[in-house]
Order: sequence, then structure tokens, then C-alpha cells
Amino acid sequence: MAPKHHPTPLSGGDRKALAKELGRSRTMTAILAGQSSEARAKGEALIRKADKLLAESWNERMWSVGEPIDPSPTIDQAINGGYAWLEIECSRCRARRDVDLAALRRPPTTFVHDLASRLRCSKCARAGRRPPATLLQLSQRARHPDPETP
Repeated sequence: MAPKHHPTPLSGGDRKALAKELGRSRTMTAILAGQSSEARAKGEALIRKADKLLAESWNERMWSVGEPIDPSPTIDQAINGGYAWLEIECSRCRARRDVDLAALRRPPTTFVHDLASRLRCSKCARAGRRPPATLLQLSQRARHPDPETP
């Protein structure tokens, strides 16, 4: 965007007044930009806190009910809230494993409870079976490292 053109007044007093107003305008621009960035940072912190509380609430409901609950946080909400891992259990062999939500090839707006039917046990898959996984909880770090992944 091109800067606005202010025609220079002919008299000296008008030139000084224009210069003064332009200086005030530049100062206000800097002040408003600073306030905007502060408000944005506070808003992002509040959103991060809300996403964390949503993930914790879902974990508590999963613990009390024991099955995938709708509504659940989306993948990007869980990651933004600090819960980047999903703990799952194979419904056949009961092997537990952690899935990195950031590494999944799913849209970030996918709900976590929708992953239950899409995640499979890799150990049982080698044996020719494809049982679905049972979702246990969201976690902040991997608790059961998968020896198969590098």
C-alpha cells in the first residue's frame, strides 16, 4: 500500500502543524501495534489453556466411562493444549502403544474419538489380523515408546 500523500502547506505554521500531526500519527501507530500484539499473545495463551482443559476433561470422561466419547478435542486442539500423544491399546492382543498426533496423516480438524476405528495394531497386522485399537487417553509425552518406530 502506497503511503498517503499530504500536500505541504505554504505557510510555516501550517507546515509545523502538519509535521506535528504526522509525528503523532506515527507514534499512535506504534502504540496500537504494540497493544495489538499483546492482546494477540494473551488470546493465544487463553486458547492454549482452553485446549489443555478440553483435553484434560476428555481424559477424565474417558477414565470414568471407558469408551471414546463424543465430543472430543480435535487433533490440533490436543496438540495446542500440550497433549500431543494418544495412548491406545489393541483390542485383540492388549498391547499398548503411543501414537504421535502430529505425525498422523489426518486433517488437523479430525476429532480424536474418530481415530478409534482408523488406528490398528501393527503387531497383529503382521499376523494377518486388523483389529481396531481402543483409545485410552491423551498424554503430554510418550509413556510406552514404540520399539518399531525409529
